[in-house]
Amino acid sequence: MAIESDVLVVGGGLAGLTGALSAAREGADVRLVSYKQSTLRQASGLVDVLGYTADGDGPLTDPFAAIPSLPEGHPYRTVGVETVREALALFDEAVPTYEGGHTDANALLPTHGGTVKPTARYPAGARAGLASDDRDTLLVGIEEMVDFDAPHVAAHLDAAGVPFDVRGETIRFPGDLRADAKVTRYAKLLDTNGEVAVRGRKVPARDALAQRVNPLLEGEERVGFPAILGDDDPGAIRAALGEKLGVDVFEVPMGPPSLPGLRLEDALFDALDDAGVSIETGNPVVDFDGDDRVERVFVEKNGARIPNSADQYVLATGGFVGKGVESDRDGVFEPVFDCHVPHADDRYDWFETELFGDHAFARYGVATDDDLRPLDASERPEFENLRAAGSVLGGYDFAAEKSGSGVSIATGYAAGQRAAQEAR
Repeated sequence: MAIESDVLVVGGGLAGLTGALSAAREGADVRLVSYKQSTLRQASGLVDVLGYTADGDGPLTDPFAAIPSLPEGHPYRTVGVETVREALALFDEAVPTYEGGHTDANALLPTHGGTVKPTARYPAGARAGLASDDRDTLLVGIEEMVDFDAPHVAAHLDAAGVPFDVRGETIRFPGDLRADAKVTRYAKLLDTNGEVAVRGRKVPARDALAQRVNPLLEGEERVGFPAILGDDDPGAIRAALGEKLGVDVFEVPMGPPSLPGLRLEDALFDALDDAGVSIETGNPVVDFDGDDRVERVFVEKNGARIPNSADQYVLATGGFVGKGVESDRDGVFEPVFDCHVPHADDRYDWFETELFGDHAFARYGVATDDDLRPLDASERPEFENLRAAGSVLGGYDFAAEKSGSGVSIATGYAAGQRAAQEAR
């Protein structure tokens, strides 16, 4: 017997989580199935709506004002500006520890590579580090964390013309953590404020860290650390360090594995739990039944194929990185429902010209109608009760535009909401 729900979401990334939450908020009985862990733990934790135009112009001050000028077929054009706003309002409610909802303007944040990134929503822990703030800044790197070279980052920010003086210093993290310790080990030590050995005596970790940074200050009013300052209550750790140092403390978003990404993932899963969403992770969807409608999908578990049935379905399995879109010698394809993916080598290459334009490969993905239903082409199936969301979609270049998180949230929200409204 099939496991039944009103809406079944396939995929556990940002689009899938938002889609499931959106559908549940509409009153639907929602189930989410995902093969792999969420890609959020590999992301910076920043939510970019639109940092640059499709032609590379920017950074943009107001991403919402630029959406109507995006090319036809872009996911933002499909769902519309107001839906993007509604989706972000849902995000703000689900993740109240994020900043940026008070304004349409992008914030400018320094990154661990020394660039300045336009973003629409950012963790509260990054607030004191905004690049538009003119207070002088000390960046503190950890000797054991080679992917955050504080002097290098500071030099790049200075070359970028930030409106403040910035220096970088590197310290050895107090305690005996290995050189290859995960960011979660640093966070755990600061969460518990466990004692570490400093010159033959035991000192609480937060005190020890402040003691190592304090002599390095030269009048700076804020200090930035790599994003390792706790997982359970990072705000309390920032406040404690700030009090001991007499400055504002902030975190610089990092590459994978990302503690802000893990925090965001936890917050969204908590919101799904509160909304009553049923969640199953670790098992792939391998097949489906149906002609004009998807009748059920099959989840492979311990060698068995477990049927899951719903009235409406949301496909949010990711792009090339997440294996939601794959390629072989014959072309590019979507592996779960065999949705059509326009690309240059197929006989429907007019889709590519019409929807994707230049830099087509970066824009490969499932093409949809105005309701996010996959388009029928090349004898591929067309399902009236299936919608696609997130980076499985085509028509945009998230890396160049800095739009990936925003598209996932907006299209996930729209797909989940419409699926719930149509569920019988």
